[in-house]
Amino acid sequence: MIDLYTFATPNGRKVSIMLEELGLPYTVHLVDISDDHQFREEFLKISPNNKIPAIVDHENGISLMESGAILLYLAEKTGQLMPKDETGRWQVIQWLMFQMGGLGPMLGQVHHFLRFNPGISEYAEQRYRNEALRMLGVMDRQLGKHDYLAGEYSIADIAAWPWVSRFEWQQIDLNDFPNVKRWYLDIAARPAVQRGYKVPTGLGNIPLPDD
Repeated sequence: MIDLYTFATPNGRKVSIMLEELGLPYTVHLVDISDDHQFREEFLKISPNNKIPAIVDHENGISLMESGAILLYLAEKTGQLMPKDETGRWQVIQWLMFQMGGLGPMLGQVHHFLRFNPGISEYAEQRYRNEALRMLGVMDRQLGKHDYLAGEYSIADIAAWPWVSRFEWQQIDLNDFPNVKRWYLDIAARPAVQRGYKVPTGLGNIPLPDD
């Protein structure tokens, strides 16, 4: 059994989607970051960076923070959603790092300035939105050549998809990125994604772009 400590954020949804895709049993522990639960002493013991998500795998006692590390761990634990060949494996890791180091942080800044603090800094709004658009363009070109970011459906897609799912918060029209839109809708139709998206509260429907 795996304990999942999470909240309804893109990073949190990465792991719940992954667990649903793998069919692993897990128990959900809500960490309400809107009420600073991530700073509680008991959670600090599990996640030294005070960030969700985090997991504890009771099969072997491994405790992990950082969504990218958790995805890699679960892929290696099960032998799923990660290619066996070296070339394919590094393609997946490459696109996972693209999300972890670029797409997620940039879109997070777009949320911060456009949705939660509009008008505070026109420079920041433009800077982060322009970089978000650039990175979606990178994805669109890649997805014009492949069905998924690294060829086959993998943890790279599971990492990126929840961030793209907040396109409305980012004031981005996915119709401007037709290959990203096709990829987004294909993944949104997966039953495991639909289940994982609603963790931990059981609420919320996947946003769908206009036709």
